[in-house]
Order: sequence, then C-alpha cells, then structure tokens
Amino acid sequence: MQPERPPLKFEDIVVGETRRSSTRTITEAEIVDFARQYDPQWFHTDPEAARASTFGEVVASGVHVLAIWRQLDHEINADIDFVCGLGFDNFRLRNALRPGDTVYVTSRVVSKEPSKSGKPRGTCIGHYEMRNQHGDIVLEFDSINFVHTREGAAAET
Repeated sequence: MQPERPPLKFEDIVVGETRRSSTRTITEAEIVDFARQYDPQWFHTDPEAARASTFGEVVASGVHVLAIWRQLDHEINADIDFVCGLGFDNFRLRNALRPGDTVYVTSRVVSKEPSKSGKPRGTCIGHYEMRNQHGDIVLEFDSINFVHTREGAAAET
C-alpha cells in the first residue's frame, strides 16, 4: 500500500513559518555504532582513546548529525509535498554533538519562488538549526527544495 501523498503544496507554504521538532537524546552507544559503520575515525569509535582528542570524549560524526536532523525534519515537515531536494547552502557544524546531548530541530521558510520555466513546481528555501539542551547551535544550513504545486501533484496522480 502506497502512503498518502503529503497535503501541503507550494501554494500553501508561508514565508516566515517556523516549526520545531520534539527532542531526541543521543547516547554514546549510538554515536559509536553509527561511526563504526559509516565514519570509523578513532574519536568517533573509541571512547577511551577519544579522551585524548580535542573533544575529550567521543562525538557524533557530521554524517550522523545530518542523519539525526533528517529524522527530526521528517517529523515536522513530512506534510509538505516535496519533489526533491536540490542541495544545502551555508552548511555549518557549529558545536560537537556529545553523548547525553538532547537536541531538537527548527525550520523556517526563508523564501519561495514559482518555477520560471513554467513547470508545475516551485522552489522553497528553508533555514534549519539543530540545537542542544543548552541552546547551542550544533548544525545549521539552508535547504533548497522543489515543492509540487497543486497542478503538478494532480498531473502525477
């Protein structure tokens, strides 16, 4: 069974709208397990050796931080009928994600423009931040996406 198509179309997107996810606490085991599979650098995978690192403990890989962002973003923006993502601008990992940190994500619609080519979609830019329990920014960037218009969604059904 195919999931239902998300209800919000390009026309429904409101510039300035902000959304916030629930929180998620990150464990040392999660950091180590993810890193062993996808980014096996010693300061991500070896808690004892990581004590001698700049961070003083294991920290999450940037790829892991992005995966957590995606999970929390889906929670708050799954109702948007995206065509696809086009890329990220101004991508910054501002602070390390450490074991025991509790994070949340906010998204804010920065801009939207209808297609200049006449295609049934528009471009939306959202600014994202992931913050920890202290309010420190862990990750921030701008995400550029195509979003279906009502006409575009109807043409695909």
